[in-house]
Amino acid sequence: MIRSVPETRSTNDDVAALARDGAPEGTWLRADRQTGGRGRQGREWQSPPGNLYASTLVRVQPGDPPAHTLALTAAVALHEIIGLYAPDAPLLIKWPNDILASGAKLSGILLERSGDAVVIGFGVNLAHHPETLERPTTSVAALAGVAPDPATFLDALADAFARWLGRWRNEGLRVIRDRWLAASHPIGTALTAAAAGEKVEGLFDGLDETGALRLRIADGSTRIVNAGDVFLI
Repeated sequence: MIRSVPETRSTNDDVAALARDGAPEGTWLRADRQTGGRGRQGREWQSPPGNLYASTLVRVQPGDPPAHTLALTAAVALHEIIGLYAPDAPLLIKWPNDILASGAKLSGILLERSGDAVVIGFGVNLAHHPETLERPTTSVAALAGVAPDPATFLDALADAFARWLGRWRNEGLRVIRDRWLAASHPIGTALTAAAAGEKVEGLFDGLDETGALRLRIADGSTRIVNAGDVFLI
């Protein structure tokens, strides 16, 4: 079920409230505009009309893969759908779930836990992208010359996410991990990871069996990054 509203403070907050009231898995909420959108670590997410601001929820079940790996699942689904609208763009996934085109950020995905529910928020630059951030950004309109309608885009994304969620649940994390790696930057890409108050530079060495980032650092050892910000060098 997809519900749309003209404006809200945060679709993630609204879906978390719906989850607490017993909303089922597969519930979606889309807003034309957010007044209090946020990214990871509480960063502000600019929300002009014409972009996608939507959230859904997953009810974690016994036997599911670790809930945090839904970040990889969401990224795989979103990468697939952006690729339909910008087929010639050099899209890749940056750990854990940012979609980039030539190093410029197209989207953000925010996971938040609410009881047995994981709320997954998608922010996608369809028609607009901010020009004043420290990191380069872009939009589907800038890449493909036209912006898809947010509601139409979400219909496709919801179908893709349901399909990949089913594979995550029924086939396990490996199928998600393999697809994620196929859509990501090549092994050996230079990265910086900022985590736990320190920055670590190294070369991308894939994902471990839990979906954590593997970085091969200068002394030849491997650093496992479970959470943090990652930047392409």
